[in-house]
Formats: sequence, C-alpha cells, structure tokens
Amino acid sequence: MNRHHKIIISRLLCIILFIIPVNSLSKSRAEKSDTIAYKTDSLLSGSVLVTSLGYGTNFIYLGSTISRNQPYGYSSFTYGYNNEFYASISAVHLSKLSPFVAFYTGSLNYSHVFNSWFDISAGFSRYQVTASLGDILFNSFNYGDLTFGLDWKIIYTKISGGILLSEEKNGYLQIRNSRYFETPDFTKKKLSVTFDPYFTVLLGTITKLETSEGEIVTVSPPYKKGGKYGQSKPVTTISRSFGFMEADMGLPVSLNAGKFTLEAEPGYIIPVSDDSGYSGPEGFYFTISAYFRIF
Repeated sequence: MNRHHKIIISRLLCIILFIIPVNSLSKSRAEKSDTIAYKTDSLLSGSVLVTSLGYGTNFIYLGSTISRNQPYGYSSFTYGYNNEFYASISAVHLSKLSPFVAFYTGSLNYSHVFNSWFDISAGFSRYQVTASLGDILFNSFNYGDLTFGLDWKIIYTKISGGILLSEEKNGYLQIRNSRYFETPDFTKKKLSVTFDPYFTVLLGTITKLETSEGEIVTVSPPYKKGGKYGQSKPVTTISRSFGFMEADMGLPVSLNAGKFTLEAEPGYIIPVSDDSGYSGPEGFYFTISAYFRIF
C-alpha cells in the first residue's frame, strides 16, 4: 500500500469516527466507561503516590519521534490530590546513548468531571534533554493543553488543543475516540482485565524549509539541534502550514490487581500529511508499563 492510499484510507476512518459520536449522544454513562475514569478510580483516586516503570519501541510525541526511532525505558512518580490535581516527573533512558538518562519530563495537570457526560482537563509539561545530547535528540520544550472530554455512552471523545513552546510557537489539535471495557473480578483479590481501544487524529504545524542550495526540507517541532531547524545548511525560506499530521490506533490492555497494574499497548501510526516530503513516524510501536500505588 503506497502513501497516497494510506492517506485516503486514514481520512475515511477520520470522517467515520468524527460522525459516530454525533449520532450516539447519551447522558447515562457507566461508572467506568472511559480512560479518565479508569486512571483516576483504579490508580490515582484521593491523595496518592504512584510509581511506574516502562519500556517502549519508540518515543513518539506530537508527530515527532523524540527518541530518534530508538527503544526507550522510563521510570516515573506521580502524585495525585483530591482526584483532580496531579504532578509527575519521569526520567527516560535510551539504550544506545550515554549518559544513562537522555531526557526528563515533568507535568502538572488538573481535571474535573462536571457530570456523567462532560469533563475537562488542563496540563503543562516540560521536556528537558540532557545538555550533552542536545545536538542528537531535540530542543527542550514546553507544552500546554486544554482538553474537553465527551462521553457518548458507546464512545468517549477527547478534543485537545495545545501549544508547543520552544524556539517558536506551534499549535496542535488532537481528537481521540476510545471505548473502555472492564471484565468482572476474577478472584476475591479483585483481579481484572481492562481494554481501551482508541483511534486518534493529530493536526498540527508543519514547517517547510528551503536551504541556500535549493533543497526543500519538511520538519515538525520539536526540532533536532544543528541549526534552529536541525539543518547544517543555511535556511533561506521558511513557510508553515496547519493540517493533518497523523492518525494512530492502539489497544491498551491492563491487568489490575489491587495496588498493581500491568499495561501493554500495541499501536500503529499512519502519516496523513498533505506534504509528501514530511517524514513523520510510521508503522507499529509497542509499550509496556507497570504501575504500583505506594499510598
């Protein structure tokens, strides 16, 4: 299947998944019918501290591979208060690079559920690359977003708008449709399995560069170092456009046992940019994470 056919198929899926929620509006949702409900009820309810460890085949964020297509491992701590305020910090390791920690992430989040079908959340994140790896990985950046959650009973929709702040400002819009399932408890220790299949469409800013030698290069933030836009050759012309970047789908599966959760997520990314020169992430990826509630 060539790139043109992939773009057509992915955009048809986008249209279908945009239309479905409009025709299935309902204000009576199950107690745990979406991802937010699962994460807060089973891991982060009340005042808690959660630690996690994980591994992934590629660290993909906002249409860019900030691990440069390398597998990664991470560890993190998350503190939640009153089921609404959360703070987390993570350290990420790339096996092919030294020092051991390639970059750090930190985030602050607030979420609030208004009723059975509407919730909001807002967040601010910092991605800080280790100084010695700045020329290899990416420019450190901040990202702020505002998200609206709509529960249509059979599908949960998250609409998120955000701004990336690095050497310039870039806007993003993400629309995610998912459906949360949870099995009954298997044992008296409340062992259960959850599924949360999703389909996401990402729109964002893509920058097209023309170098002094007439070469056309298409990139997306966060830019790799080596010149402001990751180019060793002087840039003569810069143009920006906002549009489709990628569509991705995944199937997170979690095994829950009291304070412990093990989650595996296979996924697939389809680049859908109109610009054939844009070389965003594409193909399969996989992550596995273990969460433990300390208190």
